[in-house]
Amino acid sequence: MAESSSLEHPGLDKAAGEEFLQEAFQILLEEAVRKGMDATEKVCDWREPQELQELLDLELRSHGEPRQRVLERCRDVIRYSVKTCHPRFFNQLFSGLDHHALVGRMITEALNTSQYTYEIAPVFVLMEEVVLAKLRELVGWSSGDGIFSPGGSISNMYAMNVARYRRFPDSKRKGSWALPRLALFTSQESHYSIQKGAAFLGIGTDNIYLVGVDERGKMIPEELEKEIERAKAEGAVPFFVSATCGTTVLGAFDPLGSIADVCQRHGIWFHVDAAWGGSALLSRKHRHLLTGIERADSVAWNPHKMLMVGLQCSAFLLRDSSGLLQRCHGASATYLFQPDKFYDVSYDTGDKTVQCGRRVDCLKLWLLWKAVGTEGLERRVDRAFAFTRYLAEEVKRREGFQLVLEPEFINLCFWFVPPSLRGKEGSADYWSRLGKVSVGATVLRPAPSKP
Repeated sequence: MAESSSLEHPGLDKAAGEEFLQEAFQILLEEAVRKGMDATEKVCDWREPQELQELLDLELRSHGEPRQRVLERCRDVIRYSVKTCHPRFFNQLFSGLDHHALVGRMITEALNTSQYTYEIAPVFVLMEEVVLAKLRELVGWSSGDGIFSPGGSISNMYAMNVARYRRFPDSKRKGSWALPRLALFTSQESHYSIQKGAAFLGIGTDNIYLVGVDERGKMIPEELEKEIERAKAEGAVPFFVSATCGTTVLGAFDPLGSIADVCQRHGIWFHVDAAWGGSALLSRKHRHLLTGIERADSVAWNPHKMLMVGLQCSAFLLRDSSGLLQRCHGASATYLFQPDKFYDVSYDTGDKTVQCGRRVDCLKLWLLWKAVGTEGLERRVDRAFAFTRYLAEEVKRREGFQLVLEPEFINLCFWFVPPSLRGKEGSADYWSRLGKVSVGATVLRPAPSKP
């Protein structure tokens, strides 16, 4: 009887749910969007962990709370969170909010589908391929492959895995037993995801050869050549080079053409981590920074950074169009990827990734692109460069501020020299003392030898 009774009543009160949604959306619009983008409001109402735990009352209990109390909790979550859309938020590389992209994110959450087969996500399977093709076109490829992945770190890891599989296809079945000692190469200024990817894939961080950089943080191709020869002499097999377009701290762009020449001579997979700098491809004025990217075998690009698309929107792009990505990652699970469906199963793209369930990350970028066009995205990129140039000139004019180097990208690195250190550049402990002055979260190294 109890079971029968529970089946007779709806699991959700739809009318009450819609009323809650309307009120919650108003809170979202007012507190997160309007106030979050208002320079007169706080970026965050900061509290220490213990106080914040008490204010939020995070404990989960047996009984639910009234609607108004839950709505107040929504306000509290927004109030005490960091507003990354705020004009004064300068911490990470994904700041800003675009209203069109936000709507795309809301639709994605409301539809709550997984992008692995056409039958469950028909619109988004087609949409993803159109967006990826457009990104590949900007790279300079007329064909290729790709997938949206959960962040640039995973895109870089996918690149390593595909490169290893292409060189040693038996490794998919036999694992490390089928492999010699592998060596991969990246610059001293590269993203730490290369270290994590090598560890995760069983390549080992000891087998990463860090290549020297010049005074602007760019990989030196001659040093790459030396490291490859050193790895060979040590009995390792070079298989992967990762260049960076837009390093995290200095915003450096490695010389892609020269690095591609080295990779071509040695038959090594050439990957470009353009997670940060890739959006410069949208600018006719600044895309020269990525000259030579069309020669890469794979590219990682995060539109959720400079384009304000929203987390996460990370594309892994391949020049290969032979199905290499599918062969590398595919497991052909028959309950999902049946070959005899009533439509063209090449649209079932989920087996290209190591994930099963995969959120839709293309809609927010597609909707934004539809709204502003390529020209609007280009203006957004150019505006970021213009702001950086403006700030660089302002830094030069202010006493106590010193540029580390002239910006090439939209990263601006500077020192704040406190009054106690001004005029003491010749002191033996000058740079060690200056290094303790924290303007941001990054320690620039090495410190320049003179101002």
